[in-house]
Amino acid sequence: MNRYQIVLRPGWSAALLLGCTGLLLPVHAQTPFPAKQRVAAPEVRIEGARAAPAQVNSPRAERGRATAPQASRPSVAPASAARPESAGQRFAAKEQIASDAQIERARHAAAQSQRVSVVVAAAPTQPLRAAMPAAPAVGNASASPMQAERLGLRVADDPLELDSGVALLVDANTGEILLGKNDTVVLPIASITKLMTAIVVIDARQDLNEVLTITQADVDRLRGSGSRLPVGAELTRGQALHLALMSSENRATHALARHFPGGVQQFVRQMNRKAVELGMHDTHFADPTGLSGGNRSSARDLAMLTAASSHRPLVRELSVSPQYQLALGPRTITYRNSNVLVRNGDWEINLQKTGFIREAGRTLVMQADVLGRSLILVLLGASSSQARATDAERLRRWVLRSLFSSGPRPADAVSASERERSGLRQPS
Repeated sequence: MNRYQIVLRPGWSAALLLGCTGLLLPVHAQTPFPAKQRVAAPEVRIEGARAAPAQVNSPRAERGRATAPQASRPSVAPASAARPESAGQRFAAKEQIASDAQIERARHAAAQSQRVSVVVAAAPTQPLRAAMPAAPAVGNASASPMQAERLGLRVADDPLELDSGVALLVDANTGEILLGKNDTVVLPIASITKLMTAIVVIDARQDLNEVLTITQADVDRLRGSGSRLPVGAELTRGQALHLALMSSENRATHALARHFPGGVQQFVRQMNRKAVELGMHDTHFADPTGLSGGNRSSARDLAMLTAASSHRPLVRELSVSPQYQLALGPRTITYRNSNVLVRNGDWEINLQKTGFIREAGRTLVMQADVLGRSLILVLLGASSSQARATDAERLRRWVLRSLFSSGPRPADAVSASERERSGLRQPS
């Protein structure tokens, strides 16, 4: 029998119950768009929820820290240190609502992979981050499955039915998050990496007219990808930058880094320094092309990278070039933009970059204007190029429906291809 008994008056009980309940309610972000309920994967913070103290030093977390390779992990602030002030903190928090059963299914899906561990940050305001495995060894690069599937990111309740495991839509002028799906999960980003490569080249003010020569050192030996630039080909630094941004030419990109003072190693160091300067604390670069699975970031960090890239006029111009003809001796090679949305004419795109390696799936970042509103869009982990483009179209239509919830839809709410298929004709 208990020796002590606490008696609460009825009025006190009700007050205590209401007070405890208030601690569990998330803080709702005030946005002009309707709040979207969604299920967060286990690596994604649920805004307003408090991390249990027992989790911070749990055996599972300690095993994750011990087993995850040090080189494969993005830099994480010490548990006792507050996250530094950065441009990334201006992104508004989005409401994320998940049932215990749905989160548990996501945890179970992530647990199927023995190489993935979860690192739980000590501070309640820090997101849970996935510590990704190291870049695959040469010859095994194609054997790694897409990380978004391994982490179970597609179990989220997604009203837009996006194929991509990660999605983010940000107002480029205010930094307000309009829509997010698993936007704090750290994943491989593939050739989106080339945006940072371009920033480093341009900020270093290297001569864009200097002639670079493609050598054996620029040949991809990690994945064995092909290139239309033969060894011995000569092109200017500006032409190499054009091909890197427009059509993801890997040999041209590697040549840019190789001709940097200090070579490729110093170039990659500068990429990571620049990421820190931009406040991209979930980001790590391992090579300048994006062929390495060690190039990782979160959607929120990539929104910052997109915003920084859009402030470089040359990056904007070259990334949205529909095609480019490169003269190599007696022959001319025609390169086309890797982003079908640039070529179809339905979008007003100011900057873009696509990417693909098997671990990352199909990736995309864009800065585009929709009815005069400047938006940044990030998609990671799409299963195909077509699915990636379809996801972008769905996000654009979602914005248009949200902005014009009453009255007739504007012509931009239906793409040109949809109007042709359905026979619709919007009045001009």
